[in-house]
Amino acid sequence: MDLRLPALRGLRRRPRRLLAAGAAVVVLAGAGTWTAVASGDPPPVHRTDRVMTMGDGVRIDTSYFTPAGPGRHPAVLLGHGFGGSKDDVRQQAEDLAGAGYAVLTWSARGFGRSTGKIGLNDPKAEVADVSRLIDWLAERPEVELDGAGDPRLGMAGASYGGAVSLLAAGHDDRVDAIAPAITYWNLADALFPGGVFKKLWAGWFVSAGGGCGKFEPALCRMYERVAESGRPDAEARGLLEARSPSSVGDRITVPTLLVQGQYDSLFPLDQADAAARTIRANGAPVGVDWIAGGHDGGDLETGRIQARVRSWFDRHLKNDTGAGTGPAFRVTRTGGVDSTDGRATLRGASADAYPGLRNGQRSIALSGGEQRFENPAGAGPPAVSSLPGLGGFGSLAQLSSLGAGVSLDLPGQHARFDSAPLESDLRITGSPTVTVRITSTSDDAVLFAKVYDVGPGTARPVLPAQLVQPVRVEGARAGKEVTLTLPAIDHEVRKGHRLRLVLASTDLGYASPAAPARYTAALAGDLKVPTAPRVTTAAAPLPAWVWWLPLTGAAIALALLATARRRTAAPAPDPELADVPLQITGLSKRYAGSADRYAVRDLSFRVERGQVLGLLGPNGAGKTTTLRMLMGLIRPDDGEIRVFGHAVRPGAPVLSRVGAFVEGAGFLPHLSGRENLELYWRATGRPPEDAHLDEALEIAGLGDALDRAVRTYSQGMRQRLAIAQAMLGLPDLLILDEPANGLDPPQIREMREVMIRYAAGGRTVIVSSHLLAEVEQSCTHLVVMDRGRLVQAGPVGEIVGSGDTLLVGTATPVEEPVVEKVAALPGVASAARTEDGLLVRLEPGGTARDLVVDLVRLEVPVSSVGPHRRLEDAFLTLIGGSA
Repeated sequence: MDLRLPALRGLRRRPRRLLAAGAAVVVLAGAGTWTAVASGDPPPVHRTDRVMTMGDGVRIDTSYFTPAGPGRHPAVLLGHGFGGSKDDVRQQAEDLAGAGYAVLTWSARGFGRSTGKIGLNDPKAEVADVSRLIDWLAERPEVELDGAGDPRLGMAGASYGGAVSLLAAGHDDRVDAIAPAITYWNLADALFPGGVFKKLWAGWFVSAGGGCGKFEPALCRMYERVAESGRPDAEARGLLEARSPSSVGDRITVPTLLVQGQYDSLFPLDQADAAARTIRANGAPVGVDWIAGGHDGGDLETGRIQARVRSWFDRHLKNDTGAGTGPAFRVTRTGGVDSTDGRATLRGASADAYPGLRNGQRSIALSGGEQRFENPAGAGPPAVSSLPGLGGFGSLAQLSSLGAGVSLDLPGQHARFDSAPLESDLRITGSPTVTVRITSTSDDAVLFAKVYDVGPGTARPVLPAQLVQPVRVEGARAGKEVTLTLPAIDHEVRKGHRLRLVLASTDLGYASPAAPARYTAALAGDLKVPTAPRVTTAAAPLPAWVWWLPLTGAAIALALLATARRRTAAPAPDPELADVPLQITGLSKRYAGSADRYAVRDLSFRVERGQVLGLLGPNGAGKTTTLRMLMGLIRPDDGEIRVFGHAVRPGAPVLSRVGAFVEGAGFLPHLSGRENLELYWRATGRPPEDAHLDEALEIAGLGDALDRAVRTYSQGMRQRLAIAQAMLGLPDLLILDEPANGLDPPQIREMREVMIRYAAGGRTVIVSSHLLAEVEQSCTHLVVMDRGRLVQAGPVGEIVGSGDTLLVGTATPVEEPVVEKVAALPGVASAARTEDGLLVRLEPGGTARDLVVDLVRLEVPVSSVGPHRRLEDAFLTLIGGSA
């Protein structure tokens, strides 16, 4: 895991030779090769790659992007994230160059093709390198100058690259505007918050850098010392603070756009808050933007942020007074889940002034007396607030905004204090605070403070953004009163919910004392939460379909009138098939835009009442396409489907006798499972008593989870709810596509029994599945497809029993010499002993009858003879092993 913007991580994995453009990309200092980078609609951009030698001999690999047109342009330096290289910001560099900027990117020391040791933005190394790059830009004929040796210059970057832009602005007064993102202000505060070592993130730093030996020796020694002791010391803090923007904060006087992530346990919002307060106090314009992502995942809003950065530079580098730089403060808020694609919906809230982290405080009374809890020996097992470094593999932190998360507090290792249910909705924007009294059996106590949003009933408590605030309470043996500043968040607590303060003794991401200790915690004041009342959420824009749908409908209506199109009448029902659940005849479906490539071709089969039919085939066999045509979701190109004698068409009334679960079901995530089923049935317009809801809920087996929001369900729970929805109304024909996905073995067995009982009542079940052993146990009949065609159809016993391997049961064990004689018989390919007799494989032309005659002649005590082949064997034989 590295600390680059997650959206850019994939760029690093591209083969390095793609950047080589032959063999001449890496050149000597001062030399360069110009190449065209973009063409087409955007203005063409030129790039040159060169290696520059710094004063101490370190070589820095750079790329220089310029617009194709003549004239001078403002310059921009783009830094990359930790663990990355200049390649990660190439696309943004090209975009800025296309917008009229001369852009220089570089790989920092120890990364990419640059040499040197990693100094964590050491002023004497990485920051000095930036000044050398500025010197070079000042000599370029394409770059606009403010004076001799002084280019008109902006800097931007994320994480590591964001910090160097802040540092450069403090060290070099030629920097004119900056736009750092998801970065730190004080690296010591970020890695040692509250005097506690952030061990997992620090470890990720070292790992992403390539190991301790890749760092400056002083940094490596510091890390090893702190990692071993588990406690930061003054020397460690001093080393990191000297490399932090806060060390030159009073000298940063340029327009600054601060973009910080709400889902970021590495560099939380308070880092940007400290930067904003300091730079504004210097008299510089400051914009603050809290995005819906960060180092722990979420949505980095890359497109919007890059557009805002470009506008920021247009205003402050090009002096374009018409460029909108955005509000002084903006925060992205999650407004639920889009039911069409499952993605979180985002809306912006803004204010004309940055509110800080303590604005509009409101007191919330907490209850709970004095409580005792322990720090266990070895600080394990630890509590969990987040999974540092793993956010990019699933956006784990953002789950908290949707009612889920990974937080875990262990019994006996925490104290908790609850509020009464809120009488109205409450939006927290900033850092809550609370005063508590802590007593410890040790000299120091290490605590992890967090505030949960606790819903009514059995709902799982939500830890906003999965953030926790560590604090080391020194001198706690005699008791000490401390005011805790909790993580900055933007989170709405609904009416009827409670707030819960938790003080834990351990946390997975941090180092806790290894010695056992007992803590006592008591409240010494109310919980104070910031509300930032002047931050208002923009009204949700009307969806585009509100505008285009009526116009499209009118156009379609006119087209129908103009061409006098008439719907073709549906074929009349076939009375001879009135009692046949399904008959498919000559069914074909071509791929879109193809005249000879078929998803399904000339498919015919029939299903009777009481059957459980297994629809089998390898991936791409056409199973799901067949089921979708059966449901009327797509039209066949040829052939027909009849259900109880009626031809299937989209919206055909006979489909009311069909229940289906094909390719998953869509649920409203904010409603409970029960509410989703009830709403689905009401949409059918049929009487409530026809739903047989109780039977469906019993099938689902979700227990108390039925009354929880579906967004909190696991995949298996959603699967069971979808199957229950398909069974609403007890349809005569039930279609299930991969019903066992997400189910555990007991649930799979229960599903098998449900299907068998369901068909035994005179109904019919069609199931498509890759679990062949399960199909063999639950299905009465099979249809095997391959490449869109029917391979074989019939009862399971016939298909499985047509093999060439026989199991011969014997009354007594067979000796090895007899086995050898059997193997030598005419028509026998091989023979082997089993616990119950012999396993005999016949040659082509060999028959079971001849085998029995020969076994009797050899005086083998035969008690039974039967086929020995699993459905898997039969299936692979039928499709030629292509599954």
